[in-house]
Amino acid sequence: MKIIYMGTPEFAVGALEALIDAGHQIVLVVTQPDKPKGRGKEMQFTPVKECALKHDIPVFQPVKIKTPEAVGKLREYEADVFVVAAFGQILSEEILNMPKYGCVNIHASLLPKYRGAGPIQWVILNGEKVTGITIMQMDKGIDNGDILMQSTVEIDEKETGDSLHDKLAAEGAKLIVEAISKIEKGEIVPVKQNDEESCYAKMLQKSLGEVDWNKSAVEIERMVRGLNSWPGTYTHYNGKTLKIWESEVSRSENSLQDAAPGMVTAVEKDAFYVRTGEKDLKITQVQLEGKKRLPVKEFLLGVKLKVGDRFE
Repeated sequence: MKIIYMGTPEFAVGALEALIDAGHQIVLVVTQPDKPKGRGKEMQFTPVKECALKHDIPVFQPVKIKTPEAVGKLREYEADVFVVAAFGQILSEEILNMPKYGCVNIHASLLPKYRGAGPIQWVILNGEKVTGITIMQMDKGIDNGDILMQSTVEIDEKETGDSLHDKLAAEGAKLIVEAISKIEKGEIVPVKQNDEESCYAKMLQKSLGEVDWNKSAVEIERMVRGLNSWPGTYTHYNGKTLKIWESEVSRSENSLQDAAPGMVTAVEKDAFYVRTGEKDLKITQVQLEGKKRLPVKEFLLGVKLKVGDRFE
């Protein structure tokens, strides 16, 4: 089929590659405008743009996709279907109705659960055991269009936001190729979502990663995994930010029975323990502000952490 592909981050690259490999004609790639990055503020291409250029596919980067000029540009290509994956802009009803088969979205959750911008991280934060990919027929609402296909992905006990991102990106790439083939053959029966079963996965903000030690060790350990690598989970020690990269729930509270949440209850050679609202959190890898990410064994060589110290 003739496809206009809309996507921006790394998550959307695998699906684009898979559609190309399957023999579809990608007539145009639409992605967000380039942004300055790093100390030098050099303009950096989006991952999807880099992929498109590698395959000599025309790239369109509108600041606003809804303008008459942008809509006219899309219409020029007479695509059969628009495939959307983490594009980053809301499509107008005019765009949604433009191609023969409409616009289909690769969404990283089992809709109707986890509609919104942060489904990958929120399933870990909420302790879900299973998530997946939904191929959805887009309409003017937010992630509430008819379900075309779904596949499930298990969430491992040590799953991080990054590792789950990669698993779901790979599954999305596989499923969109199958879905496009079935759409073309008329083999899909759309299924309406049950709005009563929906929940919203709000966009991640840096402040979400700040630890509230009154929460349970289970909740904080999920934060450490789910918010890895961005925005990361962090606390404060002696006026500096301390990122927590690896942790686990201690089976019981350590001997410092009257410790307040945020207080160090034990220090071992390769770990230290912090009291939470319920049980202790065993921390094994950290990164002090301005320093490298280190195993706690190496961190303790330079920081004299002791029982009774307090994280704010």
